[in-house]
Amino acid sequence: MTNRQRRPWRPQLTRAEMGRGWVFFALYVLLFPWVMGWVQRSFHGELPIAEANVVYYLLCGTLVFLVFWTFLKHGFHMLLDWLPENLFAFGTGLVGWAVLAFLAGLIPLPVQNPNLVSYPEQFALAPKATVVILVVLMPIVEEPLFRGLLFGTSRKYSRILGYVLSTLVYAVYCVWQFVYAYGEVDFRYLLLLVEYLPMSLALTWCYDNGGSIWSPIALHMVINTVTLVRAL
Repeated sequence: MTNRQRRPWRPQLTRAEMGRGWVFFALYVLLFPWVMGWVQRSFHGELPIAEANVVYYLLCGTLVFLVFWTFLKHGFHMLLDWLPENLFAFGTGLVGWAVLAFLAGLIPLPVQNPNLVSYPEQFALAPKATVVILVVLMPIVEEPLFRGLLFGTSRKYSRILGYVLSTLVYAVYCVWQFVYAYGEVDFRYLLLLVEYLPMSLALTWCYDNGGSIWSPIALHMVINTVTLVRAL
């Protein structure tokens, strides 16, 4: 009986996927949120936010599959071939997130996380749309970008660099829109990244140690489900 060794890390994206992926990454982080805000302002608040967000993330999800199809298919095969490793990464990532999130919650912050208010409001108005966005579409869109592309590319040069970039950039991405969302610039909202660092670190750990992008996607789904339930 031969000993089963952990598969060595190697880049999983093709060169073409990396080129397309970085273009999509820039659009998703910098342009698409501005476009969505402009569309909502153009309708003077009459556009149903939840339904509009479903359409937005469905379009982004379609682009993800078009851009990363080979990567996602390869990740599914890796999930099946290395299921124990991926289950271990998922389980330890979930426990690690829970512990670190609890500790992060003990840190006093000068502002409240707006999502704690918006999630219950969105769920009350459109519960199905809210669940589809947070639990299904958002993880499928974001994990190939922040873990598959950002971490996968930077990890080729340094594992530490990969962790730092993937964890920090995603945490900043989660909070930067709050800085100017209320009519004036308030940089205190950047401190909320403390609340997102545990999640971002856990997702990066899950991908690094499991090897399949579908493991952090699943973990992201579970974390978002817990976050939504706790906010209600």
